[in-house]
Amino acid sequence: MRIATLLVSLLVAGSAFAQSYPSRPIRLIVPWPPGQATDIAARMVAQKLQESMGQPFVIDNRPGAGGAIGTELAAKSPADGYTLLAASSGPMSIQPSLQKLPYDPLKDFALLGLISRNPYALVMAPSFPASNPRDFIALVRANPDKYTFASSGTGATAHLFGELFNNEAKIKARHVPYKGSSPALTDIINGQVNYMIETVASVVGHIRAGRLKALGVSTITRAGALPDVPTIAESTDMKDFDVAAWIGYAAPIGTPKEITARISAELQRAMQAKDFRDRMLGAGLDLATAPDDYAAFMRREQDRYAAVIKAANVKAE
Repeated sequence: MRIATLLVSLLVAGSAFAQSYPSRPIRLIVPWPPGQATDIAARMVAQKLQESMGQPFVIDNRPGAGGAIGTELAAKSPADGYTLLAASSGPMSIQPSLQKLPYDPLKDFALLGLISRNPYALVMAPSFPASNPRDFIALVRANPDKYTFASSGTGATAHLFGELFNNEAKIKARHVPYKGSSPALTDIINGQVNYMIETVASVVGHIRAGRLKALGVSTITRAGALPDVPTIAESTDMKDFDVAAWIGYAAPIGTPKEITARISAELQRAMQAKDFRDRMLGAGLDLATAPDDYAAFMRREQDRYAAVIKAANVKAE
């Protein structure tokens, strides 16, 4: 009888705790600089969550080390629901295979929900002599190591997607790493580097302005912001080519389940709002579909990137 009474008391206390949460502002650590895709998506969600949860979401940008600095800070924060992480594929799925980290994405975080699955686009200067992915592959394949491809840095998501594309297309090109996507795209536009696979969110403005042309997108379905650009899968022999970076919200492991369940529910509600969906699409970000098992999703992502890193012999800078 005493045990039953205790269980009922705990359930009532947990329910009351969840109903009173949040009672103060929530800190959202973004391990990237303002204006980057993760930052943009995280801020859009934060605006919707503070409307529905009644407390401000304070954005704390902590860039550096490929997202590892901010991610470590979140991992070591109190697991009380008042510090969350804008999680993304770089520090969570890629970095573990490149270097030793002061956190373990699979053990130190609970993934609360996916926000966006970001398509990438194969882009180049308008003067590049190819008008579709098939012709592009044929040209580069016929000239091994003549052409160059850019990325935002060695081991960055764009670098790995470029290596994966090159490998599956059976082409050989020289990698030119940059410190960020902006200087890389500047040199692509100027024709100093031949091509790049970069987020649609980063290139859509250049494409619309005619500074870049896009031959294909990396996902199995067309990107919402570039509906007229075919997928690489539909326009080449690479019928299963389907890669995208992901963005989500995570909490330090040990955060009470009542709180993580509340945030997860609010996330899903926010993503159903038409104004949110329209803003995401306008920013070049496609909404993600929630996986059945977040832990299994994380393991699959890590395994996939690890295989690309090994095949391309990518080393951390």
